[in-house]
Amino acid sequence: MKKLFVLLFVLQGLNMTAQEMLVDKIIGVVGNQAILLSDIEGQHALLEKQQGVLPEDARCYILDQLLVQNMLIVRAKLDSIPIDESQVDAQLEARIGQIMQYMGGDEAQFIEYYGKSPDEVKEDFREDLSNQLLAQQMQQMVLNSVKVTPSEVVDFYNQIPKDSLPYFNSEVEVGEIVIKPVPNKAQLKKTYDQLVDIRNQIIADETLFPKLAKEFSSDLGSARVGGDLGWAKRGQFVPEFEAAAYNLEQGEISQPIKTEYGYHVIQLMGRRGNLINTRHILIKPEILEVDIKKAYNTLDSIRTLVEADSITFEYAVFKFSDEDAQSKNNAGILLNPKTGATVYEIGDLPPEIFFAVDTLKNGQISAPVRFENIQTDEIQFKAILLVSRTEPHVANLKDDYHKIQNATLERKKLSYMEKWVKEQKEKIFIKIDGEYSNCPQVSGFINP
Repeated sequence: MKKLFVLLFVLQGLNMTAQEMLVDKIIGVVGNQAILLSDIEGQHALLEKQQGVLPEDARCYILDQLLVQNMLIVRAKLDSIPIDESQVDAQLEARIGQIMQYMGGDEAQFIEYYGKSPDEVKEDFREDLSNQLLAQQMQQMVLNSVKVTPSEVVDFYNQIPKDSLPYFNSEVEVGEIVIKPVPNKAQLKKTYDQLVDIRNQIIADETLFPKLAKEFSSDLGSARVGGDLGWAKRGQFVPEFEAAAYNLEQGEISQPIKTEYGYHVIQLMGRRGNLINTRHILIKPEILEVDIKKAYNTLDSIRTLVEADSITFEYAVFKFSDEDAQSKNNAGILLNPKTGATVYEIGDLPPEIFFAVDTLKNGQISAPVRFENIQTDEIQFKAILLVSRTEPHVANLKDDYHKIQNATLERKKLSYMEKWVKEQKEKIFIKIDGEYSNCPQVSGFINP
């Protein structure tokens, strides 16, 4: 039962048209929970799409995981574990919202594809999603008490044959202070005045809106369609834009509104309950070379203060680092997107950061490094702190304790979950269709 505790929680059917639905049948029962053929085939098709060719026994492993998931659901209901309906609603809204966004907010297209309205599809999948969240919650409760002691970590490490110990490449932990160039006051006023002029032209002749959007808007995606942003619900726009848009009457055009992206004029094209259809023209104030130089010098001064121990790196991040930088909420320390941990293999670092820290010693901070986003033309400067660096080495308890601790914990969770399943299968009615009784993973579930 490998990876037993890693369950597949897939909201099935959202990408399956009525013509693609299988003729269904029940192939398993766990307590009062039925497992359908479509459950297995839906997940098999999804995995095949994501991973390509699957092993012959893939359906056996899928059924194995569905059996465990349903055992968790049955146990949770027997224990009267409550489900947070607001969380269910939020996830349903998010998933339907993603589909609507992909379809450009066109509800007619949605209905044509699924044969039902968005609200009807949400209700169709409410029970499935509730059960998935309930299983997750039950699994967390089962495993919440699992901890490992230092002696268990040492024992786990000592059980690994010395010639099988993993080899770790050089790893680093790095931090950053981020400063963005900002347009000066003269450029802000110039942009505002330009949008006032554009708004006046549109008020005089509303048919000019698409033409002027294509000509002037910095939002190239919407500019191509005359500034149209399609239908959207609350929470999809930045707060300043959303506040202005929801306060407009249909057909009304806003005064220039400032957001982190620049200045906008917004027109409300339609309202449908909590959904609004808007179009806008965005103009970004130009950032001049003098503004770029100012940002560089500001960060260089901050970096000098940190080097001289006049202020701490953590204080510099708190006081000066850009609010939009993800590292801002982690005291400036970068998180590896692959692992969620604070360490990077040296080869996984972005090239600019790699070269910035290549010659640094632990605790040193680099001169400001320029970063440019090709897609948005955004410029940032970052001063990179090398927190720590390890040399390439064979895994050992001194340098890799936390990794070995995590591996120990995952093994213990797997063992604990297998034990829990074995105990529960003696208490819960389980019946499997004969077609799957030969699956080695599934055979262990059948009560004698």
